[in-house]
Amino acid sequence: MIAHLDLKRINKPYEAEISEALRRVAASGWYVLGKEVATFESNWAAYCGTSQCVGTANGLDALALIFKAFDFKPDSEVIVPANTYIASVLSVTNSGLTPIWVEPDLQTYNLDPRQIEQKITSRTKAILVVHLYGKCCEMQPIWELAKKYNLKVVEDAAQAHGATYQNRKAGNLSDAAAFSFYPTKNLGALGDAGAVTTNDATLAAHIASLRNYGSKVKYYNDHAGVNSRLDELQAAVLNVKMPYLEAENQRRRQLAARYLSEIKNPDLTLPNAQTRQDDAWHLFVVRHPKRESFIDFLMENNVQATVHYPVPPHKQPAYAAYNHLTFDITEQIHNQVVSLPLNPALTDAEVSRIINATNGFWA
Repeated sequence: MIAHLDLKRINKPYEAEISEALRRVAASGWYVLGKEVATFESNWAAYCGTSQCVGTANGLDALALIFKAFDFKPDSEVIVPANTYIASVLSVTNSGLTPIWVEPDLQTYNLDPRQIEQKITSRTKAILVVHLYGKCCEMQPIWELAKKYNLKVVEDAAQAHGATYQNRKAGNLSDAAAFSFYPTKNLGALGDAGAVTTNDATLAAHIASLRNYGSKVKYYNDHAGVNSRLDELQAAVLNVKMPYLEAENQRRRQLAARYLSEIKNPDLTLPNAQTRQDDAWHLFVVRHPKRESFIDFLMENNVQATVHYPVPPHKQPAYAAYNHLTFDITEQIHNQVVSLPLNPALTDAEVSRIINATNGFWA
């Protein structure tokens, strides 16, 4: 069976370096907000092209801390993509803000800029963009709308490590961006980890305080903050793996290019390839009108496919107040998407088997 993602294989090349990094932290006697976190924050900011980075415990906290730091009035509105993982929306509602759902572009699966302006009201304070599956949103028209209506732009870049738009990396396309380094991400830790990137030093300082109980000086609290600090051990792991991210992303692009050119199944809708050299290819997501049968066929041929994500946020029990809403494009996507295996640990032979199996299914 070719696993959709085998984390043991992903991390195997770095095993010795990771072990040494963990040993170094254990021997240091300093386990919270130490040198490893400071080094990672500096390096990740440089990689993204921003002046600031603040490590957090996870990606959801990174997003939520951005909204908390903006200090919008309760019930202020935030434009959110209807097609996303629920964490994106949770960061809004958990901050006491109101999500205003906007349909995606069916070609990119990302927020459709053409549908945003009609949803903007006097209560709108921000646009949350999600670079889904590793493809950056079409940011130019979003920047223009934000300027026109004096709105903040926030990136959920959890799946877009190293993706670019107009030669700028994800994380440097907004007022502030949130990253997750969950183990499955392109740059993955060995547990939960996250970060905020921004070019606003004042905002970064505020978020750094909020993540640490609202404190800048121990035992003195300027804000009602939270405990959401990037762990020294996870930062050490990320410091080991970060230098390899570009090479791993390039391998992902090579594999995606093979899929795009060699998958010939007429019932499959392949990802939009226009920006394929800019994309981080966190996931390779296709659509099939008979998804369950397609997945079953792949499994019978020893290929593990999965679904990201079967139920859109507005149809989740957690958001019962929005269950009555209908977003046709979003619901079509969630009913049809299938993620094929795509990661740097795959061999060329395994990719050939995946392509053959994919081409072998006829509905």
